[in-house]
Amino acid sequence: MNGSVRIGHLFGVPLRMHWTVPVLVVLFGYGLGRQTLPHWTPGHSQVVYTVASALGAVALVASLLLHEAAHAVVARRGGVRVEDVTLWALGGVTRMGRPPTARLAFWVALSGPLASLVVAGAALGAGAGLHAAGGPAAVPAAVLAWLGWTNLLLAVFNLLPAIPMDGGRVLQAVLWWRTKDRERAARIADRGGQVIGIALIALGWLAFVRGIPGGLWLAVIGFFVTVTAGAERRQATYATALRGVRVADAMSHPVVTGPDWMSVERFITDVAAPARHTALALLDFNGDASGMVTTRQLAAVRMADRATLRVRDVATPLSQCTLAAPGELMTDVLERARPAAGLRILVLEDGRRPVGIVTPHDIQGIVQRRGLDRAGRA
Repeated sequence: MNGSVRIGHLFGVPLRMHWTVPVLVVLFGYGLGRQTLPHWTPGHSQVVYTVASALGAVALVASLLLHEAAHAVVARRGGVRVEDVTLWALGGVTRMGRPPTARLAFWVALSGPLASLVVAGAALGAGAGLHAAGGPAAVPAAVLAWLGWTNLLLAVFNLLPAIPMDGGRVLQAVLWWRTKDRERAARIADRGGQVIGIALIALGWLAFVRGIPGGLWLAVIGFFVTVTAGAERRQATYATALRGVRVADAMSHPVVTGPDWMSVERFITDVAAPARHTALALLDFNGDASGMVTTRQLAAVRMADRATLRVRDVATPLSQCTLAAPGELMTDVLERARPAAGLRILVLEDGRRPVGIVTPHDIQGIVQRRGLDRAGRA
């Protein structure tokens, strides 16, 4: 997800945080310390409210993390590869391969909101118990009650039938089960996500112009939902158009290769410039594929460093490339596509020798040609 930074690992999966999480923590923490706690438990010092609101904000981030951990754990138990987890304002995004069955897709999607509901129930129950005790436990009880209601709100909001919300994934899984057509279910759910996203933008903007500052936040969320749903709808269209297409039929070949031990300066002069391609395969000393480099990566190297920096130091290593054999189906390869490769696929013969590259331009060309074929038959 754009606008996120890597902060660690979660069960061996890279963990990232979107910029909306600190904003959410500040907004919620400020509201908790300045409004909610003084109203619920009057008579305490501002220091007590500040410390309690900070702990509540940390607990909120932990509950968001638990929400996404549930997605990752259920997916991995079902044999689905999990790429990374990104926390954002209303839960998070877990990038993973596509679940092989509608049943697994349903439970992967539902596991996050269920985790939030469990946290909500536990926090509300513990808060009620502390409230009954009275005395010094009043402030912790209020924080737990706030945490419980906030998680309940997040769970309900995440269950909206809008991609990329969990409710949209649940709807997609149900439609897939009913229609037996994954791509059709994805297109319907993505369309619903765009409609709901536009509605959130309209409602948020209307609330903002009427003097409710939180409306602007709702509009930002609606914009994110709309953009993400549109991107996933395009991916579903690609999956439909590429059905039955082999990698060999989509790749550009012959592939241009160059030694990975060359300096960037010499590689540009001897390999990249004459080739006139935007993506080139790299070979190690044994003549085996070692990675892939693009003209954009080469151009990003400062002129002062080009003579000393090796091209393999700026390239995408083989471990981060999306690899395929010529006989594989494009739909299968795209399911395991790695983000670092930017939808470029390095095609290898016998797992070692580069024989082609599939670029986004190649994929778009197939989609357009198949669209013309369908239009001509209509």
